[in-house]
Amino acid sequence: MTETTRIAAFSVLVGIAVLAMKTLAWWVTGSVALLSDALESIVNVATALAALLAVRIAERPADDGHPYGHHKAELFSATLEGVLIILAALFILREAWAAWAEPRAIAAPALGIAITGIASVVNGLWAAYLVRAGRRLSSPALGADGRHLWTDVISSAGVILGIGLALATGWLWLDPLLAALVAVNILWSGAKVIRGSAGELMDAAVPAADLARLREIIHENADGALEAHDLRTRNAGRATFVEFHLIVPGEMSVLDAHAICDRIEAALKAEISECTVTIHVEPEHKAKASGIVMT
Repeated sequence: MTETTRIAAFSVLVGIAVLAMKTLAWWVTGSVALLSDALESIVNVATALAALLAVRIAERPADDGHPYGHHKAELFSATLEGVLIILAALFILREAWAAWAEPRAIAAPALGIAITGIASVVNGLWAAYLVRAGRRLSSPALGADGRHLWTDVISSAGVILGIGLALATGWLWLDPLLAALVAVNILWSGAKVIRGSAGELMDAAVPAADLARLREIIHENADGALEAHDLRTRNAGRATFVEFHLIVPGEMSVLDAHAICDRIEAALKAEISECTVTIHVEPEHKAKASGIVMT
């Protein structure tokens, strides 16, 4: 079991523990805002399971049916997360509307707030770890899971503050209002998750800063070549694909041109751990003014 898989598996256990605590908080209080918080935790468990499955699939090596690997499985998981998040938000809005029409008193608020607070601390610590792990391991599934948990933490903090205000003022309508605000926040989170994963599913190029760094590496390691052009990049989960044309003098031997390609490829893979590089060597009359000129 790889580190990514172990983290994804543990995320499921954390999600179940937090769900149990938040469900208990709702059960002792009857608060619709705390119910919305618990419902979001159900989504957390579902998305953690989806992330675990996606990570296991993404780690499979390339085969005859999938010569480019299975990396995009994590992107499908992130998209599913976004859909589930939006469905949960719609359900919370329905519950908030019912509670708005018939406000209910909140029972045992101190105990409910304490339990939710503990659950939020656990969620916050785990969310911070997931975001860092997703960045370090280049895992979209772990990163999306962590960012969603951060949204959950923010929602829980708002719910706790709002319940306190409702108790202090006696305005019972604050409870369903907070649930609705939590739902809107969740909708925004789900939309961001879907937008991010959809970009990679559509083979979007790497960010501009990363692209500039790739151009720099090619320039620094292409001694003997004349130019590089038609640089194309795309991400697929933790994998990055880089393709470009390399212009060399027409009289250069295949052996020497291949040595330049090997040098560039090694430098790119040293910068990006899971990088697939494709270089098309061409003679000098194929040069383009828009390319990376070697001096």
